[in-house]
Amino acid sequence: MTIYLKRYLIKIPSDITIVYCDKKQVLLIKGPLGNKLLKLQTKLEIFEQHNTLYVTDFSFVKLSNNGKKNLKILRGTMVALIKQTFLEVSTVMHKKLNFVGVGYKIFVLNNKILHFKLGYSHDLFFKIPKSISIQSRKTTKLFISSNEYNYASQIAAVIRSYKTPEPYKGKGISYNNEIIKLKEGKKI
Repeated sequence: MTIYLKRYLIKIPSDITIVYCDKKQVLLIKGPLGNKLLKLQTKLEIFEQHNTLYVTDFSFVKLSNNGKKNLKILRGTMVALIKQTFLEVSTVMHKKLNFVGVGYKIFVLNNKILHFKLGYSHDLFFKIPKSISIQSRKTTKLFISSNEYNYASQIAAVIRSYKTPEPYKGKGISYNNEIIKLKEGKKI
């Protein structure tokens, strides 16, 4: 009798289909927004009647004693990666940036180039990648959306690095839910 730990059981959503190849060590996940191929490091068991997936403690590679100890960490990582991939093929991820400061503005040119005015002596330009959708309804707010969470976060971080928020007045580019602790200025 096999004991299945609840933390390694993953419920497969109804709008997602999976194809598992044990020989190639890959999991193909098909969803409404596309397909993703995930390279596995542990074996899986699929229960079709319960529509669940179980990450086992059997590895594809031969492990040393230290590797066997770290297998629990590896299993948890595989569960998190599979759940994140389920999200990526079924929903669109969003990042929102706010431009705080006098004269800090953004303009979208032809849906291909971002034009920034950030208080520098020159304007900055950023070419929008094809897999990312960027919208700017106001000149001080920017919406970045994609079905790849890591890629959308990376683009948002690059744009934010052009003018990170300074700690005295809070001017710069910040995430929507970011809280900036302001420092107290010099007292005379």
